[in-house]
Amino acid sequence: MGHGFASTVGSFNDTDEDTLIGGLTQGVFGTGIAEINRDQDKAWRDEIRLLKNQLSRPAFDNWFIILEYEIPRRSRRPDVVLLVNDLIFVVEFKGGSSPWNSTSRWQSTSYALDLRDFHAESYGRTIVPILCATNPVEDLHFDILPNQGGPGVVDLIRATGNNLGTTLMSCLGQLSGKSRNPLDYQAWLNSSYRPTLSIIEAALRIYEGNDVREISHRHAHNLDQTTDMLIREIEDARRKKHRVVCFVTGIPGAGKTLTGLEVVHDSRLRQHAVMSGIFLSGNRPLVNVIQAALVRKRMDLGHNKQEIEREIKTHIQNVHQFIRDHEKGSGIKPFENIVVFDEAQRAWDSLQMKRKQEVEESEAALLLGVMERLPDWAVVIALVGGGQEIYQGEAGLGEWGMAIASRPMPWKVVASPEALHGGNSLTGQRLFSREIPSEVTVVEEPIAHLDVVVRNHRAQRWAEWANELLSLRLERAREIFPETREFPCFLTRNLEHARAWLRMNHGLDPDQRTGLIATSEDQRFRAHGIERSSGFRRGYRFENWFLDPATDTRSSYLLEVAASEFECQGLELDCVGMCWGGDLTPSGDYSTWDYRKFRGAGWQNVRKEDERAYTVNRYRVLLTRARNGLVIWVPEGDSKDPTRDPERFDRVYSVLLQAGVPVLEENFDAESLQLEPSSSV
Repeated sequence: MGHGFASTVGSFNDTDEDTLIGGLTQGVFGTGIAEINRDQDKAWRDEIRLLKNQLSRPAFDNWFIILEYEIPRRSRRPDVVLLVNDLIFVVEFKGGSSPWNSTSRWQSTSYALDLRDFHAESYGRTIVPILCATNPVEDLHFDILPNQGGPGVVDLIRATGNNLGTTLMSCLGQLSGKSRNPLDYQAWLNSSYRPTLSIIEAALRIYEGNDVREISHRHAHNLDQTTDMLIREIEDARRKKHRVVCFVTGIPGAGKTLTGLEVVHDSRLRQHAVMSGIFLSGNRPLVNVIQAALVRKRMDLGHNKQEIEREIKTHIQNVHQFIRDHEKGSGIKPFENIVVFDEAQRAWDSLQMKRKQEVEESEAALLLGVMERLPDWAVVIALVGGGQEIYQGEAGLGEWGMAIASRPMPWKVVASPEALHGGNSLTGQRLFSREIPSEVTVVEEPIAHLDVVVRNHRAQRWAEWANELLSLRLERAREIFPETREFPCFLTRNLEHARAWLRMNHGLDPDQRTGLIATSEDQRFRAHGIERSSGFRRGYRFENWFLDPATDTRSSYLLEVAASEFECQGLELDCVGMCWGGDLTPSGDYSTWDYRKFRGAGWQNVRKEDERAYTVNRYRVLLTRARNGLVIWVPEGDSKDPTRDPERFDRVYSVLLQAGVPVLEENFDAESLQLEPSSSV
């Protein structure tokens, strides 16, 4: 890990200021920053003098101090880390007239949370974030409030340049001894650090030959177990020459897509020339974005674009195109024995196939039929998420059960308990609507269900909260709403405030991707300068939106174009601004939802049950795209515009408040949002 200085406090006190500045400068150079400006030099000197003054007593001599410790891949460096016994102090210095503003508080706490979650030697330890004011301010005493859940991150402690030393010693007396063993300072300094990866980052790493174990943080321990189980089933199918379809289920954000990509690129498959796999998805934006990311990565290494595209498309394809290429009657045998079908519950039913491809069989039946052309063995891995069907003709899990039961050739089924019996994550779906057909061999496999969130790991019950909200069980939703300190989620009526919060988070961590997302059905976002028309979306390259840097006007960072549920399903952003539309609003008595779609110049009520389900699922997708934080913007509406009824949006706002979502403006001050104090909400 990079750092500017690391040694005992006694050694730090004995080292002259210029030598320390030289080490800090050299350490920061290693992160790619070209030069250190005068303001940074002065800030470092002020901090060094403050530390030498506050840590001068002999009791601090054997503490271990690290200056400018680099958090890998995040372009962030806490000012000071102090290690003593079993405690980890993360100290951030702030000057100015309001050193303890909400932005600074969140920054300090997030450093500590990152160490707890991703830094191996910090796991199970007590971590103490301290925000220290460098300018003269009134000395205040703050109670030390440990996290009641056990070893973890205590509530942020505020200190001043006059009482930092006293605060540290007080914490030592109250908090030390919570862990079994004292820290090994050098082991901590050289510890592995594995932050959670976005699906795009993970795809890049997997394609480079890494596996799930090498790229996953401690919350993703079950991914490798599921991957191992699938590889065993593949190897067993090859040896015994039979056909297997595996159903892997999981809550939103649990890593289903990541698992599928890992299986296709697993090194154990590459050991056998006859074992090759392909990753298929009906989600065209996801396929396009992952393909584009891989092409860009390889081009940066000097490879030919056309050759890269051909190679990548042999492993990652659109499922509709794959089936079209192997259409019924052609007799073409697939090259791959292993097919991973992402979002398999979105496979088209026979009516949709008739409309789209003039074939009167469901996509599930056609895919199984294509794989039956292989003479010896075949494996289909169906990755299934609940409540994610968002478009007409998406058949759900039950269509796969009917396809399996009707096949002329036998298929062994390996499925999670949720796939066989239903569960909260599948919102009522199951593989076989009645009893399991006697001619079908079924193995129930608990490891085939992913129930640990890796997308927003600090809010493990987020998908459950979203389900309760969308079921209008608001008291229950409020009970399970996550702690805002760990997964910030806020509510606002002001779009500019939402944008300011997203820009603030990007400013604190430039590696975090931010963006706006919105329902595809509300065309009246145009009144707020957000283009949502289907014609616009068809001509817009969302690969640029997801992949381009903040300096590119096509990127998500500009907060001008909102991705719909179609563009963002299966993908994710670090911090999300979700725009709530007029297609799903509570009824006048709050007992149910009003389901609507915008057609022509106005709204129409949605009466069909399947279309109503698509509307709810649309919001389930939007609510579960954020990895690190979410702000929900509910428009004020306009009483002069019948398409933007203020009362409807007021009811949405009320429902979200009742479900536990705090108001942004009550938690982040004007300075934090980079707004004038007099700005109105």
